[in-house]
Amino acid sequence: MKKRILAVMLCGVLAVAALAGCGDTRPDGTAAPVQQSQPAQEQESRAGQEGTAGQESAAAGEGTGEQESAAAGEESGVPGELESSREEETQGGENPMQDFEITMQDVSPMDLVKEMKIGWNLGNTLDATGGSIGVNMEMAWGNPKTTQEMIDTIIGQGFNVIRIPVSWGGQMGGAPAYTVLPAWMDRVQEVVDYAYSRGVYVIVNIHHEEWHFPSEENKDAAAEQLAALWTAIATRFRDYDEHLIFEGMNEPRKKGTSVEWNGGDQEGRDVVNYLDQVFVDAVRATGGNNTIRNLMVPGYAASSSDVALKGLVLPQDDHLIVSVHAYTPYDFALNTAGRSTWDNDTGEIDHLMKTLDELFLSKGVPVIIGEFGAMNKDNEQERVQWARYYVGKAREYGIPCLWWDNNAFEGDGENFGLFNRRELTFPYPDLLKALIESAGAEENVRTTD
Repeated sequence: MKKRILAVMLCGVLAVAALAGCGDTRPDGTAAPVQQSQPAQEQESRAGQEGTAGQESAAAGEGTGEQESAAAGEESGVPGELESSREEETQGGENPMQDFEITMQDVSPMDLVKEMKIGWNLGNTLDATGGSIGVNMEMAWGNPKTTQEMIDTIIGQGFNVIRIPVSWGGQMGGAPAYTVLPAWMDRVQEVVDYAYSRGVYVIVNIHHEEWHFPSEENKDAAAEQLAALWTAIATRFRDYDEHLIFEGMNEPRKKGTSVEWNGGDQEGRDVVNYLDQVFVDAVRATGGNNTIRNLMVPGYAASSSDVALKGLVLPQDDHLIVSVHAYTPYDFALNTAGRSTWDNDTGEIDHLMKTLDELFLSKGVPVIIGEFGAMNKDNEQERVQWARYYVGKAREYGIPCLWWDNNAFEGDGENFGLFNRRELTFPYPDLLKALIESAGAEENVRTTD
């Protein structure tokens, strides 16, 4: 279905920034109302979470062992690179209204999610953070550069959703333009195309962002930067069809506080809700396909805790999907000091699915569990039993699950590796089989060229 839609580009988005602004993206401490806490978690462990169903955790395994080294020689960027940013990505508020054509199907979020079987995260890669800028940040945490062959191999196993976590803050100039380094935007698009060109669903997010701490004081500054960033991303990808989904924030929370992982406080939840609406409005304003694109929004910390889920107030929009992270049961799935046996511990999983159904699914709002997994504790068969139950139960409710893969297999960190990207192998074949079969994705398995 094709329509003509008038769209007004957001004000103040992406004017060319001086190089001196690159990487200086954190608030300066002056009052700023809504800002989400999606802090950088490069060396962060989930240990210390309380261990209930709400402890799904921030990107598991980030910054573990092999992923801690910053890539030497990362691009520093030059003024010329910033000045070469595409014209449509550097438009300011003075641009006139433009007429952009919708060239994709208007698919309801429920119908879209029904087509998703099971997904995989390209973790600890484009979401890596550090002290430099440029495309080499992709390898700063020890992972290899992403290739078409890697993505083809994953898709060939039956995964039909690829989530691409991306950290942008260190690749942006300062206020008020918040210009994204063109080379970084180009590389993100290249990786998106690896999966998008194969006809699977692709999710792009903003991941380790320190600048959107969800407090009333930081709210306005966060909203300004969030709108600028999503205007740039949405403009670049405006012509992509319904297979591309935007996810507004990753795990927005009050990092480093007593309420970081327990579902937050009222202020934090309210600010996250506000920022979700800012994200949706920014994307819609870019026009064209983005006026009807399905968008994912999280509650506080994307938490699966009851308090966080009940505190989520969805933006005013008809094309929304709720984003939840759930590494559960915590003691088995995420706690490095926890147990290695599954013990048929189904209680937290059952409770989560029932809660998601009551709050969202029964009201016609779909849910994607954007991150889940159970780390390796030399217990593949235990994880096989867990995976069959977890994914099978989620499938009963129509909830696709996306495995968090940080390509970590050994050591004392959060080892969520499923696919060895250097060798293009799957070290835990029984676990892989359990995931694919429990999701009903066997028909997606194919031989890649």
